[in-house]
This record gives sequence, C-alpha cells and structure tokens, in this order.
Amino acid sequence: MLNAETTRSIETAVTAMTNWLENDALPLWGSAGVEQTTGGFHERIGQDGQPMIDDNRRARVQPRQLYCFSAAHQHGVAGDWETIIRNGLTYFENTFRKHDGLYGALASPEGVLIKPEYDLYNQAFALFSFSQIAASFPDATMRMEEKATELLRLLTAHHKHAVAGFQHTDPPSLPLCSNPHMHLFEAALAWEALAERPEAWAALADEIANLALTKFIDAKSGGLREFFDHDWNPHPSDKGRIMEPGHQFEWAWLLARWGALRNDAAAIAKAERLFEIGIAHGLSEDGKVAVMSLYDDFSVHDPVARMWPQTEWLKAATKLAVVGNGEKRGHYIASAGKAAEAFSEFLKTPVRGLWYDKRLADGSLVDEPAPASTFYHILCAIYEARDNLDALDRSS
Repeated sequence: MLNAETTRSIETAVTAMTNWLENDALPLWGSAGVEQTTGGFHERIGQDGQPMIDDNRRARVQPRQLYCFSAAHQHGVAGDWETIIRNGLTYFENTFRKHDGLYGALASPEGVLIKPEYDLYNQAFALFSFSQIAASFPDATMRMEEKATELLRLLTAHHKHAVAGFQHTDPPSLPLCSNPHMHLFEAALAWEALAERPEAWAALADEIANLALTKFIDAKSGGLREFFDHDWNPHPSDKGRIMEPGHQFEWAWLLARWGALRNDAAAIAKAERLFEIGIAHGLSEDGKVAVMSLYDDFSVHDPVARMWPQTEWLKAATKLAVVGNGEKRGHYIASAGKAAEAFSEFLKTPVRGLWYDKRLADGSLVDEPAPASTFYHILCAIYEARDNLDALDRSS
C-alpha cells in the first residue's frame, strides 16, 4: 500500500535533486570539468570549484562523462552538449583507442597513454557511452552502433571466458570479477533497446544475467559476491567473501529491469533479495547511509560510506516499486525516501553542483575534491528515480 505523504515526500526530493543536477551540477561539470584545449574531462573538481588539472586520466571516466552530457542533451538541459560530446569523444578515441581496437587504461594530463593494458571495465563503459550518444543524437546512431558492434566482436574474439562472460585482464588473471560484467550488462540492455540489430545484445544480456543468477549470487544467502576463481566459484581468499551493499543494489536494479523484460519472476525475486540484504545489513550503524563492503556472513568489512552506493539504493528502490512485489510497493517507496536522504547528505558542499565522496563511520564527511567518476551514478539515479515515479503515477 502506497502512503500518499511518503510518495509526495520522495517526489519532492527527486524534484529538488533534478533541479540541483540541471541548474548546478551539469553547468559546473560542463565548464570547469572540461579541459578546454583537448576536450577531455578532468578527473576531479576541488571543493572550491576549480579542476584538479594535474591528475592522470582514467579511461573509465571519459565515457562516463560522455554518458552524462549526452543524457543532458536528451533531457533538454540547456548547454552546448553537442560540442562537448564531439570534442570529448575525439579526445577519448585519439588518446585511449589502441591499434587493436580496444581501449587502454590511463593517460597523462597531456594526453599520452601511459597504461595501455586491457581492462574489461573500460570497454564496458565505452559501449555504454556509445549507446547514450546514439540515443541522444540520432545523426550519430548508425556510427555508434557500428563502433559498439565492432568492440563487442573484438571482446568476444579475444577475451571470452571458456564458461561464460569475459576475462577482465590480458593476460587473464585471478580473481575474476563480477563488477565489470555488471557494467557490460548495463551496456547490453541499453543497446538491446535501441540497436537496429538487437539480437547480439539481447544474447549478451541473457548470458550475463544467467551468470549472475547462477554464479555471482550465492545460492544460500542470496548475496552477490565480487571475486571468483577461474570456474566462477568464490575465490578461496578473503576477497571471495566480499559483498558490497552498493552492488547488491546495482545488480538488483539491473536484474529487476532484465526480469521485467523477460517476464522472469525468479530474477525479480532474486533482485528483491539483493535489495533486502543491502538495507538489512549494508547500512551504517546509525542507519543513514550504505557502507562500502561486507563479508559473506554480512558482518561489516569496510564501514566507510561512499556517495555512489546511495545512488544505487535509490535506483533499486524505485525500480522495485514499479516491477517488484506489489504488496511491498510502500516498503520500496519508503526505502527510496531514506536513500534520497542519504544521497542528499553528500551534496552539502560549499559550491553547489559538487559532492563529497566519503562519509566516515563517525558521520563526518571527508573534505576532498569531488570525483568525476561518481557523476554517472548521480545523474543516472536522478533520472531513473524520476522515470520510475512517473511510471508509478501512471499505474495508480
């Protein structure tokens, strides 16, 4: 049962977040966050609003920012996003794309590739950013689909795991990781929805979903692990015991989406269990924020709370309110309200449009530059929550 007051409260919170995003964050990161000479994106902005120009640049951050500014264009936010995307994509391709067609890992501030190593995580975000550019700029759709299709072909030809999924490094190394597959899953779902030829993307989404349901998620506890041996069994070290609350929420969101698309009630039930683990065991002692990591007995491994798990909490709660157990809809909306409060806690910065990245166990926020890598989480959560609340409103 939905409580009208609770629903109005979360709607008010998401409206305030949207205003902050569109009036403060996007203008700031679209100006101070862009290196005007090269078109690349800065890794961090200090709490004084000035970019940290001497940081090396990670390949994963560039496509995340391409995603954000493309989404801004799609949502009609004022700004010259087309120029930012054109220049940013050129920088990403010229700096990180290697002769083998894959993307390296790290570049210097001057745009020199200093770590050319393959990492599946970076390829997944390239695919994801191409999907959002394709969705936001119809003139670029065909070119982006061609790029994405070729990148998927290369991954399949050279980095496929013998059982399922992909090797995350080259040469292959242990432990294997669920995290890059999560973002590959996200990219596959995005491309399935808009590709002219969606079959390969649907098959990829199904493969990763099944890998999560059968291997990543522990059959007894229902919790999702991070690290595995070569056969996708839990890694024998302590790493194999790690479960991150933020990823319980993020996988819950993705599996709820996939389960709804495939009419798979079992997948949605697994998503609901992941969510419950996150809120039952993954919150700080004061119950206000999601912490960084647990062990597989659900004891706390790392009590620091970062900004991004709060965003995934909000996404999962609102999505499950739409597609999950209808009798628990009020529970999910109430939890979404708590997630919005946690989310907003990190936005109390001296310059609007920034965020704090870490909250310590004593409740204090760490005064350090805002990382660009989190912007993708923030923007996606705000627009996802808004879309899900709209869907609930239409269904009521």
